[in-house]
Amino acid sequence: MDPIHLAIPGFVLLLLAEVIFSAWDHRNLYETKDAASSIAMGLGNVFIGLFIKGVIYLVYDFVYRFRLFTLDASLWWVWTLCFFADDITYYWFHRFSHNIRFYWASHVIHHSSRRYNLSTALRQTWTGNLTGTFLFWCWMPLIGFHPAMVMTMQAISLIYQFWIHTETINRLPRPLEFVLNTPSHHRVHHSSDLKYLDKNHAGVLIIWDRLFGTFQQEEERPVYGLTANIHTYNPLKIATHEWASIAKDLRKARSRRDAWHYLFGPPGWSPDGSRQTTRQLREAARKASTPPPEIPLIQK
Repeated sequence: MDPIHLAIPGFVLLLLAEVIFSAWDHRNLYETKDAASSIAMGLGNVFIGLFIKGVIYLVYDFVYRFRLFTLDASLWWVWTLCFFADDITYYWFHRFSHNIRFYWASHVIHHSSRRYNLSTALRQTWTGNLTGTFLFWCWMPLIGFHPAMVMTMQAISLIYQFWIHTETINRLPRPLEFVLNTPSHHRVHHSSDLKYLDKNHAGVLIIWDRLFGTFQQEEERPVYGLTANIHTYNPLKIATHEWASIAKDLRKARSRRDAWHYLFGPPGWSPDGSRQTTRQLREAARKASTPPPEIPLIQK
């Protein structure tokens, strides 16, 4: 049985506890329509997973037949290696999902809420696995991890990430903040502030962001949501809005190059600069904050 299904009662209890705490402490963490749409997205993700995860297992099992080694799942250190292998794979998959529009079209769903609470963790894609994101993990069965191990570790990572979607926890002790992905680190990831955009892609361990230059400490309280919010609580529109935008852009593409960049370029790419990528926004902000060079006085 999928470990995520077993975790659902725990998700519900923690969510209810946060709702009660928010009301008792006057935090205003929840908005009913927003939470309802997030829960609907989560239920849709689970329903689609009932069909697609069997296909994913078959793909991993096919790759596993050509494995380079056979890693014994009865050994504790093999599970430890599997954990690290899954976590670094998740980091790169997640990072690519923010930098390639084709993958962002599925992942953007998770960032579309302007609230940050445990219901936001449930706001999951309906199209992610349909676009082949599971292929990022194919190298693991190829080197000898059994498909059941790979999919179990993927589920454990997602279960871990549920609890970090909260503002009720400030920061953990420094050693944990240095190693683990925490609520503080993940709040940065869900921010639409320029300083925070495309930072902290971690699954369980924040060490990958520190190693590969995408770490950002939480400083000011983040503004959650997208740089251009979608203003809808309709789950179907939430699930498909970026795909609809891609289709619209492809129809107006003037060349194959433009079509390629609309589909596989970074989110925000445009041929005429009418929209900007995160890198372009940062470059514009840097130029705006750089004072003009001083003009020396001419001595007469």
